[in-house]
This record gives sequence, C-alpha cells and structure tokens, in this order.
Amino acid sequence: MDYNDLIKPMLSLPGIVFPIAWTIIYLLIGISYTLLKEKGKIPKETQQLYYTQLIFNYLWTFIFFVFRLRLLSVLWIIILDVLVIVMTYQFYKQNKLSGILLIPYVLWLLFATYLNISIYFLNM
Repeated sequence: MDYNDLIKPMLSLPGIVFPIAWTIIYLLIGISYTLLKEKGKIPKETQQLYYTQLIFNYLWTFIFFVFRLRLLSVLWIIILDVLVIVMTYQFYKQNKLSGILLIPYVLWLLFATYLNISIYFLNM
C-alpha cells in the first residue's frame, strides 16, 4: 500500500482515524439493518441494495489500495455514494431510526469521496 507516499489534500486526516471511523460506521450499519429486520420482512429490493453497497464498499479497498486504479476507484466510490444514499432513503421509509443511523455513513462516504477525487488529481 502506498497511501503514505501519496500527495494528500488539505483536509486529509491522520491514518489512525480511518479504522476507528469505519468501525463505528460498520456498527451503525449493522444496527440499522438489524432494527429494520426486527421490524418485519425487508423488501427484496432493499436487501439487494444493502448487500450490493456492502460489496461495493469492500471492493473499493482493493481497487484503491491493492490495484492502485485511482480513476476506477473514483468512479467506484461515486457509485457507492449513490447506492448508500438510496439505501439510506429506503431504510428511512421503512424505519426512521434505521435511516437516521446511516447518516454518519453517508457523510463519511462523501468525505472519503472528496479524498479519493483529490488524491486522484494530486497524484496524476
């Protein structure tokens, strides 16, 4: 991984912040999904959206860090943004608290998108 060698944007955070933030976000995602599931049957489309965004989230790490495909990682994270925003809306429609718990995920992901796009342009 070459993250430390990359030119980073002005609003970049220390590396230690990322595992802490992602741990909290994944906990919120899990709680949100569990609350939705306990409320009743989750529509198939919502479940597909949930698992699709998890897969996109997981694969982004490999695209950015392992394969170092920076432009693809920008496009990938933008798709992930859309998936998560739509998922948050779907969760909110079905259980308000489930949707609200995903707001930190949306905000963190938008910040990650800013970092991803900035890193791409700063390291061309």
